[in-house]
Amino acid sequence: MAKVLIIYQSKTGNTEAMAKAVEAGAKKEGVTVVRKALEAASVDDLVQADGIIIGTPTYFSACSAEIKRFIDDSIKHYPNLVGKVGAAFASSGDLGGGAETAILDLLRAFLVHGMIVPGFTTGGHYGPVSVGAPDAGRVKVCEALGQTVAKLVKRLA
Repeated sequence: MAKVLIIYQSKTGNTEAMAKAVEAGAKKEGVTVVRKALEAASVDDLVQADGIIIGTPTYFSACSAEIKRFIDDSIKHYPNLVGKVGAAFASSGDLGGGAETAILDLLRAFLVHGMIVPGFTTGGHYGPVSVGAPDAGRVKVCEALGQTVAKLVKRLA
C-alpha cells in the first residue's frame, strides 16, 4: 500500500496543527500515513515512504535550523529518494514572515533528491502557509495538500 510520511517541527503547536490536517487529508485517499514530530523521525524513515511532506516553523524567512539539519542529513540516502513525491508547509508569525521561502528551502532539497514536487493552484502555490494557528480555511488547505500528495502517490505506485 502507498505510504505518505509527514514530518514536522512545532514549538508552539501551530505547525503540529497543520500536520494533523495534512494527515487527515492524506487519509481520505486510503493510503498509509505516518505523522512524526521531527524529534521522533530519522532520515532512514524517508526511504520507506512514497510521499514525504515536511512542515516547518519559519525563522528568518527560512526553515528552522533543526529541519535544515534533517534535510542536510538526508544526503545519506542520495539518490534513493528519486521519484518519490515531496511537498511542504510552514507556519509563521506574520503574513510577510517568509513562510513561502521556508517552503522553497524544502522543495529545492526535494528537487535535488530527484523527487516529484507538485504545484498548487489554490491555497498557496508552493504549499500551505499559516500565520499563527491555522484557522478553518487554512485547515482545509492543509487537508487538500495531504489529499493531493496521496492521490499523486497512488497514481505513481
